[in-house]
Amino acid sequence: MALSLRPKSKGPSKFEQAADGSMTLIEHVRELRNRLFIASAAVVVGLIVGFIISKWTFEILKAPYCDLPSSTSDSTGSCEFITLAVTDQLMLRLKIALWVGLIVAAPVWLYQLWAFVAPGLHRHERKWAYVFVALATPLFLGGAVLAYFVIGHSLAFIMEAGVIGEPTKLEVTSYVGFVMNMLLLFGAAFEFPLLLLMLNFTGVVSAPRLLSWWRAVVFLAFAFAAIATPDPGPFGMTLLAACISLLYFIAVGVAFIYDKRMGRGKEIYAGLDDDAVSPLAEERVPVGASDPVEAPTAVEAPAPVDKPQSLERRYDDMT
Repeated sequence: MALSLRPKSKGPSKFEQAADGSMTLIEHVRELRNRLFIASAAVVVGLIVGFIISKWTFEILKAPYCDLPSSTSDSTGSCEFITLAVTDQLMLRLKIALWVGLIVAAPVWLYQLWAFVAPGLHRHERKWAYVFVALATPLFLGGAVLAYFVIGHSLAFIMEAGVIGEPTKLEVTSYVGFVMNMLLLFGAAFEFPLLLLMLNFTGVVSAPRLLSWWRAVVFLAFAFAAIATPDPGPFGMTLLAACISLLYFIAVGVAFIYDKRMGRGKEIYAGLDDDAVSPLAEERVPVGASDPVEAPTAVEAPAPVDKPQSLERRYDDMT
């Protein structure tokens, strides 16, 4: 009996089965169940890690407030918050642990989501998805860092301009929620250039069309910054609007490079007015007499149709 050293050929993988449509509906449901289980397990592990480092994370979040002179207690000399309920501190630690757990487990649950969606995409769509994900992460982190920098100046302005005055103690739950909302809001605002690039890469809008929107984009950037920033002062609003406008012009520049690479704008009718006259020479061909048309022939009358038989005579005894 001859032995073969060549390994046995394996069947198609789940990715190949999902891509070519050979996977059944039940198999899709089972794959979704397995991926949700893996993602949930990763979030639970991240939650445990987040609970362990939650105090260290809280020290980072409270730094903008603790840098203010009004947050320091005269008796202890340390930064103090106000708690309204007995369970506020525990619930706040669990919330921080959940946020940290989602961030720590993000590579796992994002991969599981991508592995379930990717078989339905084309090869070039998967390539652009990798590019957008690689750009989205540093942009979001940049927005979060900017928000963390703006929060300190905003709190100082709010404390000094308020009715009570500078010596004000903040409630810890509302403060942490305020900081997290600012981080998420600024991070999401920095994803705006990716939306413009997505529209350009898919051929929806061209780079000159994107550039023609610059007045509206700058106005909307300042309007959004005026609503998003917590203080009415010009510092945070101007800084956020300037960053969004800068990212917009960078995205337009990338769109121009991509259009030039793809050869857009060099089509045969590009740059022509709709009312422009064609430069082609007009050829005048004389029209002669038409061919004679034969006289119509008479149509024969239809043949008479036999009278249908009665119902009893249409079938024999067998049918």
